[in-house]
Amino acid sequence: MLLTITTTHYPATDLGYLLHKHPDRMQSVPLSCGKAHIFYPKASEQKCTVALLLELDTVEMVRNRKGPAGDRLQLTHYVNDRPYVASSFMGTALSKAFSSAMNGTCNAKPELTTTDIPLEVEIAVLKSTGGEQLIRDLFEPLQYEVELKEHMLDEQFPTWGKSPYYTVKLKKKEKLKRVLSHLYVLLPVLDNDKHYWIDQSEKEKLIQKGKGWLDTHPLKEMITKRYLKHLQKYTSDLLETDESFSQPVHEYRLEQIVNQLKTLGIQSVIDLGCGDGKLLELLIREKQFKRIAGMDISIRELEKAKRRLHYDQLPERVKDRLTLMAGALNYRDERTKGYEAAILSEVIEHINENRLPVLEENVFGFAQPQYVIVTTPNAEYNALFEESQGFRHQDHRFEWNRMQFKEWTKKVALQFGYMVEVFPLGPEENPTFGTISQMAVFTKK
Repeated sequence: MLLTITTTHYPATDLGYLLHKHPDRMQSVPLSCGKAHIFYPKASEQKCTVALLLELDTVEMVRNRKGPAGDRLQLTHYVNDRPYVASSFMGTALSKAFSSAMNGTCNAKPELTTTDIPLEVEIAVLKSTGGEQLIRDLFEPLQYEVELKEHMLDEQFPTWGKSPYYTVKLKKKEKLKRVLSHLYVLLPVLDNDKHYWIDQSEKEKLIQKGKGWLDTHPLKEMITKRYLKHLQKYTSDLLETDESFSQPVHEYRLEQIVNQLKTLGIQSVIDLGCGDGKLLELLIREKQFKRIAGMDISIRELEKAKRRLHYDQLPERVKDRLTLMAGALNYRDERTKGYEAAILSEVIEHINENRLPVLEENVFGFAQPQYVIVTTPNAEYNALFEESQGFRHQDHRFEWNRMQFKEWTKKVALQFGYMVEVFPLGPEENPTFGTISQMAVFTKK
């Protein structure tokens, strides 16, 4: 498979500086299943073209079980289009061959990294599972001029019909770093598959490569889901974002909780329903918090929290501040007593509404911390999500609008002798639908 990038920026040979690849030399970089070759078919001051050619080892692909669609069909490990079409293999090759350019590094001519230059990308064979329209819908909102040539399955047998393969030209005046980021993200999106295992690091790559353009793309939700192979455990946080894609809402939410605790002068805090320890990770960094506890019903989540916190490597003085415990909020637990503040962050919506009085009694009536901080989604904001259907998470039992949340907080405060303030929680506030989440701070009278 072949991809070329051409510029008429003067002098056009500056492309070599941007890519850290000399036009007079052919270079190769190893891939997991082959090699990527970089060379310049044309290099003059008027016009310069760099080519990235992938040479995949089909035997190695089979040996490492890199066939498409996992193990569902063993034949696909031997008969597939992977060596011939631009896909996630090409994205990996771009990141390895042009890593410095993708990071915006050019020591010889640093001003080039922030300069929009005329660029033309040609992809010899590109697979699109959504046809021509999807190619246009992905690249035209990014202001590319798109030229397409559709290929038949077989020119000798026209009755077989059209194929999902295209030769594509993309033209735009843009920073090279941005163009490479677009290609890195969108090529596997068009293919709707990846040749490697998806984990947490892949989500971080999407945040990094999508910064500055993905948040405003009209197909952001589809891009996110396809890039992360529709794995909800990685897509859910990213799709719960407002206009700042660079910071998922869960990160913003936890930062605001920590800020509230610091403002209140809290020294001891328990995170009820701590999950994998994201909030605990922030709390343990602050010396103000002398005593920290996390409780969750799931042993598996607590194990994740230990790994996140590198618990076994923590200094003893830090371990002494931290307690992790298994427990359920539908039972009274003496261990929840004695903390100045309790946190219920995105917890109540995971409990059936008719079971909420048990949680209320156990937290507000039995444990009775001086402060309780509760956050929960704002259901009204769901109208702003593309293709929004039902609740934000499959495990949510309900989602309240702003009025419903306020009514609940007033009822609980009156019943258990607390005062309460309710705050909008989100990077931006929509004039009609409010913020993406909402927070209540209860204070014992």
